[in-house]
Amino acid sequence: MEKKELTPIDHKFLQSVAEVLAQARKNAKTAVNLSMVYAYFEIGRMIVEEEQHGANRAAYGTQLLKELSAYLTEKYGKGFSVGNLKNIRQFYKVYANDQIGETVFSQFENLPAVSTGRKFFLSWSHYLKLMRITNIDERHFYEIEAVKNDWSLNELKRQYNTSLYERLALSTDKEKIYRLSTEGQTVETPSDAVKDPYVLEFLGLPELPSYSETELESRIIDHLQQFLLELGTGFAFIGRQERFTFNEEHFMVDLVFYNRLLRCFVLFDLKIGELKHQDIGQMQMYVHYYDRKVKLPDENPTIGIVLCKDKNNAVVEMTLPEDNAQIFASKYETVLPSKESLQKLLQEQMSDADGGEGE
Repeated sequence: MEKKELTPIDHKFLQSVAEVLAQARKNAKTAVNLSMVYAYFEIGRMIVEEEQHGANRAAYGTQLLKELSAYLTEKYGKGFSVGNLKNIRQFYKVYANDQIGETVFSQFENLPAVSTGRKFFLSWSHYLKLMRITNIDERHFYEIEAVKNDWSLNELKRQYNTSLYERLALSTDKEKIYRLSTEGQTVETPSDAVKDPYVLEFLGLPELPSYSETELESRIIDHLQQFLLELGTGFAFIGRQERFTFNEEHFMVDLVFYNRLLRCFVLFDLKIGELKHQDIGQMQMYVHYYDRKVKLPDENPTIGIVLCKDKNNAVVEMTLPEDNAQIFASKYETVLPSKESLQKLLQEQMSDADGGEGE
């Protein structure tokens, strides 16, 4: 009897089954992490209320944490040191009266709420980082963005260390600054998708005494996932050195992306030196070509961003039309910016805006 050959199992099927299991495990892990966050909030409340009953509160509080630590460690093992109990107490103090706009989290509407009505959406490790941000608007912004973009703890730390909140606030108007703390980053207009500066510390370029535009481009491609994270919400990579021919001349666009929220192409031209007006003119030609030859009729106008090491804002303003909404020039930094200097600039910007309204 002839032996029948078995039909090979489709590898995509195997992957699909594995993905279901992986998602289930992730969901289970998330549920456990969230349960611990809610439990820690309740424990923090109990500690604070018990401390308030002590006659000598400072001494009683110290003794309380020591005894509670010993008791919980004996009963449940590691994780309940005096230091961690202090974090749990501080967590309650920070979030007891802290409310956040939950309309942006409609997918979590079934989550329970603590006695104050507050809901929690992230892991304990995330909240350990968040609760140390003293500016409540900034804290809300990073919580919202971490939830919306499913940031890992490392991604949250990186965005905080690169001063994402200050950079977005400096790039927008006063009304939208207030929206950052209630909605996170909203991408409704081309300018919403642009940062100034972009922070590219992950490229490792400070180690090089000099580098070319080709080297800069190659480093970005090598670290594409991190670059997409830096770009923000809705970006998808299309290609590098995208070629087109016009009047028998060949041109290359360094990097091409598509933004799903704005429904448009986003072109990047990389410059390692100071921005010149010719660079802006070249980008205008790229944008016009994509608008006339590449984009579909139902897609929005193309955005062009010249990413440069240095720029003169006066040159940019004089080169671009007053009603410009498509061409942008942004600096890039290869080291982490000073958070203090950006905060100072933001405070000055807000003070100028308040002063201008009063005139």
